[in-house]
Amino acid sequence: MELVYKGKTKDIYKLEDGNYLFKFKDDVTGEDGVFDPGGNTVVSKVEGMGKSNLKMSKFFFEKLKNLNIPTHYIEADLANNTMTVMPAKLFGMGVEVILRYRAVGSFIRRYGAYAKEGQALDGYIEVTLKDDERNDPLITEDGLVMLNIMTREEYKEVKELTKRIAKVVKEELERKRLELYDIKIEFGRIGEDNHIGLIDEISGGNMRVYKDGNYIEPLALEKLMFEE
Repeated sequence: MELVYKGKTKDIYKLEDGNYLFKFKDDVTGEDGVFDPGGNTVVSKVEGMGKSNLKMSKFFFEKLKNLNIPTHYIEADLANNTMTVMPAKLFGMGVEVILRYRAVGSFIRRYGAYAKEGQALDGYIEVTLKDDERNDPLITEDGLVMLNIMTREEYKEVKELTKRIAKVVKEELERKRLELYDIKIEFGRIGEDNHIGLIDEISGGNMRVYKDGNYIEPLALEKLMFEE
């Protein structure tokens, strides 16, 4: 295996068959020492976090596969904290999409003059560029098109896929009496036909989930999701 990327929460290796292997780590991101799924720095190491994120990702990727929602997922090995995926081309240097059902986190920091903490939002979608140096700036549809990051048709497809994926996650969490406040996901162009699909991971580290108004940490979330 060839190490091609050493990330904050996982390392990526290229396999001989052309696919890639994600090795999940126990590091968590945040800002000013506080966990934040959109954070650009590692703030701590939490034992079991890597396996927890992989277990959640495996569950949701397989759920999406059964619903014919395109992803890069092939298989996961929980014993070794690894996930095998198809190669995918990034939009630019990477684009992340956040769907918000409630106003928390950076949304309140930006729009607190107009919104209240926890205010209901109707699946509000925003897009950021993966750029640690510039603190992952927000970008509009026009900006994505003008900078040749994606076409309007691709943006429309990304937006629709985001809504479908978030709905699946939201409904699964509701089965456990949990509420999804927001979720951050990433897309890429997959395969020879460059079809758009979900890439990276889909875990507790990528979403904010609450129960009875109280925030649930990612590790606790995984345990609640899979408890009998």
